[in-house]
Amino acid sequence: MPYVGWSAGANVAGLSIRTTNDMPIVQPPSFEAFGLVPFQLNPHYTDERIPNHAGETRAERILEFITVNPGVPVVGLREGSTLRVEGTTLELLGEKTARVFVSGREPSEYEPGLSLQFLMP
Repeated sequence: MPYVGWSAGANVAGLSIRTTNDMPIVQPPSFEAFGLVPFQLNPHYTDERIPNHAGETRAERILEFITVNPGVPVVGLREGSTLRVEGTTLELLGEKTARVFVSGREPSEYEPGLSLQFLMP
């Protein structure tokens, strides 16, 4: 069955909602998601650092996540980018790169049109 999701719809396609950009104001019954792909997603990923804001960047938060959750990759999807999954094929589409975070490695940029097959079982 086809599934199309963006923003929160992309978050719930991954393993859990633990890499959203929101802070829940109430404890959800579970952080589990649909598990349509075997990794975490971070839609609206940006490298921007807000002036005069001493908080963490997205990259810093995701690096903390993969430190605590080794073996669970995270794909940072920038605005205008998407992932297409057909069977076990995974491809980045759109106009912008995606940043992939894997425990024990430096984050890597992937261009649109490239396969992200290594993230699939």
